[in-house]
Amino acid sequence: MGWVIWHKPTCSTSRWVLAALREAGIAPEVRDYIAVPPSEDALRDALSRLGIGARGLLRRKGTPFAELGLDDPGLSDDALIAAMAAHPILIERPVVFAPHGAVLCRPKERVSELIARNHAGGSP
Repeated sequence: MGWVIWHKPTCSTSRWVLAALREAGIAPEVRDYIAVPPSEDALRDALSRLGIGARGLLRRKGTPFAELGLDDPGLSDDALIAAMAAHPILIERPVVFAPHGAVLCRPKERVSELIARNHAGGSP
């Protein structure tokens, strides 16, 4: 797999990360995950690559998180994944996938770790 960024063009953090990738000489595939939401299977794959649970990818600010009752600790990862697939605004951003690993770029500077790991040919 090459470089891919789940990007929201109106998000300053997402734009910063995309610019950092390009400045490093990387031309990622840019996926506007709001316009074309990832499937539940794609979300499961992303969580596996990121090494986090569904709650770790949930965005709370500026989303229907509370209205949908997603703060219920009894909700399963499957329920949270279904909510993110139905309401992609719930997916925290940006997420960058690389040949060697993936990272949720919060804070945005985390992209530097991924760039360095991949330029060194390191493992995820």
